[in-house]
Amino acid sequence: MPEKNSGFTRVYKAFFYSMNGLTAAFRYEAAFRQEFIVALILLPLTIWLPVSHMERVIMVGTVMLVLIIELLNSGIEATVDRISEEHHELAGRAKDMGSAAVLLSLMLWAYVWSSFLFF
Repeated sequence: MPEKNSGFTRVYKAFFYSMNGLTAAFRYEAAFRQEFIVALILLPLTIWLPVSHMERVIMVGTVMLVLIIELLNSGIEATVDRISEEHHELAGRAKDMGSAAVLLSLMLWAYVWSSFLFF
């Protein structure tokens, strides 16, 4: 059995695994690409918005949360598709629940941003 990485080596390798995941999501997942492009616009915009520091942190957090949940949803979908592309009720349920998580994160993002900007 090969020796497991530890310490700095583990962190170093984990960083590159994470970058591979982001690259794959950007390359193969249209929804992630779209959300990422919106994030590239919104995140710098928070610097110029007339909001408090805490509001800015929350606004950035909701944008990042959408990306995180989209990555998890894409991972679920890839795993389900890897197991079988044949329709199965549980596979469909897993994909639908992942999609619902993305929808809820988008709703949270819209609520938070509209609350801070318009109310």
